[in-house]
Amino acid sequence: MKVCGFTFIKNAEKFDFPIVEAITSVLPICDHFVVAVGNSTDGTRKIIENIAPGKLTIIDTVWDDSLKSGGVVYASETDKAFDAIPADYDWCFYIQGDEVVHEKYLPEIKAAMQNNLAKKEVEGLLFNYKHFFGTYDYVGDCRHWYRKEIRVIRNDKNIRSYKDAQGFRKNNEKLDVLPVDVEIYHYGWVRPPKYMQEKINSVKAYYKGISEEEAGKIASQQEFDYGTEYDALAKFEGTHPAVMKKRIERLNWKVEVDLKKVNMNLKYWFLYKIEKLFGLRLFEYRNYKILKP
Repeated sequence: MKVCGFTFIKNAEKFDFPIVEAITSVLPICDHFVVAVGNSTDGTRKIIENIAPGKLTIIDTVWDDSLKSGGVVYASETDKAFDAIPADYDWCFYIQGDEVVHEKYLPEIKAAMQNNLAKKEVEGLLFNYKHFFGTYDYVGDCRHWYRKEIRVIRNDKNIRSYKDAQGFRKNNEKLDVLPVDVEIYHYGWVRPPKYMQEKINSVKAYYKGISEEEAGKIASQQEFDYGTEYDALAKFEGTHPAVMKKRIERLNWKVEVDLKKVNMNLKYWFLYKIEKLFGLRLFEYRNYKILKP
């Protein structure tokens, strides 16, 4: 079995992406790794070059400004990295620039790939998600955060990244996947407040079509207020991946949150309560088809 990891990134230094931690966290179970490095205005390429010389291939890309609406450019960049993976790899492990895998899950992920290698009906593996917010002590606790996503796929180039790179489809059909009881730790909402506001407005440029210059101007006028911008949070009781240790130690901002706060309209409050009581997320969007074990 051969496994190749892949991702895309742009301006990792400018927006404080934990891209080094993301890639490093999955390298132990990858034979190789491919990174599509976009036309950055900072030292992103040098950062990527220094991660794992000899085990990592960089694809230099230019983001297509015509794909700004709806975040489609993220899927385009994902596909560029995926298409650069040679045909002799069996599985492809996708990790985004703000996602990290805890080392405790690596043996289970590798075993799932090995056990399903010959089962061609399994087109991908589905992982659970834990979304951190504000600091490394809190996680999102409402329907606003997606619970599961595909992060391991077959090396089949008929598979394409879907919409804004949230998942994958094959010939525009949902993939047949098996769930694996592991978690992806998503740190996209843990940044210094100024970086967080810059990141939000940069993302808006690729969803709403505004220019990056306009997004930067908006960001320069404000800092993100973690203390008000959440629906519901829960205290994180576990441990973080070892690769996150230094990043966590340099946290230098405080966030005041009320864990009793539930800020959502009546409809979502009702669905939230049902999920809390019965463990059911009604009307959940699923961009995948779950196979029976």
